[in-house]
Amino acid sequence: MSIIKLAPSMLCADFTQLGDQVRQLEAAGADILHFDIMDNHFVPNLTFGPLLIRHLRPLTKLPMEAHFMVTEPTDIIDEAAKAGADMITVHVEACLHLQRTLAYVKSQQVQVGVALNPATPLDMVQYVLDDVDYILLMSVNPGFSGQKFVPAVKQKAKDLSRLIAASGKDIEIQMDGNVVPANLGELAQTGVRAFVMGSGLFKDYDNIAAGLAAYRQAADEFEKTLK
Repeated sequence: MSIIKLAPSMLCADFTQLGDQVRQLEAAGADILHFDIMDNHFVPNLTFGPLLIRHLRPLTKLPMEAHFMVTEPTDIIDEAAKAGADMITVHVEACLHLQRTLAYVKSQQVQVGVALNPATPLDMVQYVLDDVDYILLMSVNPGFSGQKFVPAVKQKAKDLSRLIAASGKDIEIQMDGNVVPANLGELAQTGVRAFVMGSGLFKDYDNIAAGLAAYRQAADEFEKTLK
């Protein structure tokens, strides 16, 4: 079983073919379906809410991750859990009382994640490591797909990997933002183990299966270096 997880972002999918694309992603070997929920306040974009997860949940057995890019997400966390989200991610920058929010997510019996924007220091999460299952590093500024990768996030991932190792905790590192097959191996070397894929998957290839195969090949080539 691969140690690298691939998480297509449904924000970049074809909304006229969502059901079919969910089935295609599962058949092609995706590990997680990633839903970017944006409110046009925390980020300059408005997308969808937990209702989309509810409608797609019966179509797949894949884990669904609700990534809340919204101001104070507490009011809709339970909606996402009831809709069928298996993982809920909140932004450190959006939560006035981060530990309280993470504890509330955990009370919904889902996996708990915390996300950091590119310029947000790791100091912001070092005291909530007991409360999370994974940490999502944004490698672009959130809001839109297709942005340029922020180079400093590579060092940030290395520093986070060392912080987690020193804590002795089993916390997965995710990365979201301009991840493509050409840079996946390099990023995996920093300690990242789950990658969110957007336009690099849905727009750079003729079909979903071919795109996901290219990402999986890059992941497999990295894993060979570990043996």
